[in-house]
Amino acid sequence: MQRPFRFGIQLSTPPNQGWTERFQQIEALGYSGLFCPDHFGTQWDPIALLAAAAAVTEKLHVGSLVCDVDYRHPVIHAKAAATLHLISGGRCEFGLGAGWMQSDYDQSGIAYDRPGIRIERLEEALEIARRMWTQETTSFEGKHYQIRDIAQAAPLDPEDVPRILVGGGGRRLLGVAGRLADIVGINPSLHEGRVTPDTAADLAPEKVLEKIEWVLSAAEGAGRDPNQIEFNSLVFVVAITDEPAGIRAALAKTSGMTETQVADCPLFLTGSANEIRDRLQARREKTGISYVVVQGGDPNQVEAFAEAVVAPLAGQ
Repeated sequence: MQRPFRFGIQLSTPPNQGWTERFQQIEALGYSGLFCPDHFGTQWDPIALLAAAAAVTEKLHVGSLVCDVDYRHPVIHAKAAATLHLISGGRCEFGLGAGWMQSDYDQSGIAYDRPGIRIERLEEALEIARRMWTQETTSFEGKHYQIRDIAQAAPLDPEDVPRILVGGGGRRLLGVAGRLADIVGINPSLHEGRVTPDTAADLAPEKVLEKIEWVLSAAEGAGRDPNQIEFNSLVFVVAITDEPAGIRAALAKTSGMTETQVADCPLFLTGSANEIRDRLQARREKTGISYVVVQGGDPNQVEAFAEAVVAPLAGQ
């Protein structure tokens, strides 16, 4: 099944003055979702930011891209997402991940366990959240979390709960996503705990196809219909230009990919408006990726991308 295109914005630091207008502009331009990452430092708190965005918009989906399972207990994650879903009238797309940025852990004093343990915690946390959204009381006995008769996270309709988004780059994490997530983000592997010169190359076109297969295989193994999954990609560089050769050469030099690979890597959207639209359509045909999220720091670029790409493709 080919899903219609949706487009989102990732924004971690709206303007201190005028944030209401910024959120409303994103909605008016036709973007489907507003996402906030979850890191320490000067960025806004994702839950507060998303609640504010939900309160001043009518259609914009709000979600974390993604909350770190280790920064809050799963019961807190579940309650926050349920509350966002109610505030927004059913527009919460709850992203939860195993954590990757080691500097966040080091700065906050949180133990940075090996990836396998963090992924185990994520899988348990997702199960706890799903139960807390749909059951009057939840008990859970896991390796990492033990929950005793805790009440439902919020008065949700069990048929209308937040959609779960899990993004990842490794086979084990994408397997969890294939089994449990409604939206799956296809990302580069970040197993080293930081972005390295080799990170981008893990999303070369052939790598993307491999990662998609990991998700689909896990979904089928869990008895899920793979068509239930919406595939997502996060873009870091957008350059709408009739002469993309220079920027592709620069990205190839820093990423270790060829210019041809750069042109078709989901991390980058470079080229004329027509070429970008054609590449997105071709990528959706090959991989199923239909939900594309771009960076929202530059309002002018947000507007230009909406005119060139979102308006012609959204919903198609």
